[in-house]
Order: sequence, then structure tokens, then C-alpha cells
Amino acid sequence: MKPLSSYIDHTILKPEAKYEDIKKVCEEALEYNFKAVCINPLYVKYSSEMLKNSDVLVATVVGFPLGNNRSEVKKLETELAVKDGADEIDMVINIPALKNKEYDIVKQDIKEVVKSADGKTVKVILETCLLKDEEIKKACQLSLEGGADFVKTSTGFSTGGAEISDVKLMKSVVKDKMKIKASGGIRNKEKALEMIEAGADRIGASSSIKIVEG
Repeated sequence: MKPLSSYIDHTILKPEAKYEDIKKVCEEALEYNFKAVCINPLYVKYSSEMLKNSDVLVATVVGFPLGNNRSEVKKLETELAVKDGADEIDMVINIPALKNKEYDIVKQDIKEVVKSADGKTVKVILETCLLKDEEIKKACQLSLEGGADFVKTSTGFSTGGAEISDVKLMKSVVKDKMKIKASGGIRNKEKALEMIEAGADRIGASSSIKIVEG
């Protein structure tokens, strides 16, 4: 197994985060060799400047945290994030469209972000705590058809976070065609390793240092 740190997107998405908080997260990511930092769009340019000449990627969020934005808005958010230096886009799926079985809208929404990301990695956040198993499976299929690189469990801002059962279910659909990011409520090494064992390729966490130090 690769070093645990290489699975982790070191995350700070608190609305009250200041520049000093972002600076700390970037410095920690460099020190611990985390895979990426995951920050709000406001701080993409700043983070990308701090992390240039390093292997740490900059991930940001689109349509966050509800996913209800129109595709045109997500498209613009993505374009601006890439222009500011984002390496990865974590977009929230159109949850109401999925619930309403408007599958063409869901898939087109993903396609628009993938196209606007211009070759950068796109992760589709499903918000599994709001979905039934059949909806999770459908969301995975639509993400695959939409051309995304990852499906991701959660925003961490809803009624629940990553669950082992959801990761296993997602893996049963995407197999090796897409990667999986587990995020939300992962606060220790044991839980992180369980997620990886279940099929997660990436872990989103704000307790990253606690996780790697066990």
C-alpha cells in the first residue's frame, strides 16, 4: 500500500476560513505530502501560488454544497477555478434532478463541468446520505457516462458523511472505470484504512494529520 498521506485531500471548506487558515493547511500539506488541498474557490489562486513547484494538487468545489445551481453557473465556476490554478474540481451532483429522475439533466450537468475543466480531474459528489441505494447506483452510472474521473460520497455539510456500505456500493458500480473519494466524518486512521479497504482511492478529511499520525 502507498503511504496513507498520498490518499488524502487535506480539506478546509469552513465558510469562516481566513488566509492564515489556508496558509496553514497548505504548509501542512507540504510537510505531510498530502495528495491535495481542498479549498473554497476564493482561495484557489492563493493556494496554487503557495503550492507551486510541489507535488501537492489544488482541488476546489463547484455547485457546493447543495448542487442545485444551474449548469451554466457550474460551468463558469469551473472555468474560473481552472484559470485560477485548480488541478481538480469536486462538483456536487444535481440532487433534485436525480431525485426527479431527470437523468439527462444530471448527466448534462456533469458533462458541462467535465468539458469546462479542460482535462483537469473531476470528482462528482453524490451526497450519499440523501440518496437511496438505487439512486447512488444511478448517480455512479451517470457520472461515468458524463466523463467524470471520480465519484465522491459527501460534502460534509449535509446530514451524514462517508459510510463503508456506500463506498462498497459505489465500487460495485464503477469497478475500475472510475475512482472513489470518501469524505465526511473520517477522523482517524482506522476509519480511513477501512474506507480504502472498501474501495476508496482518495480520502477527504480535515483531520488529516490525526489520521496519518494514528
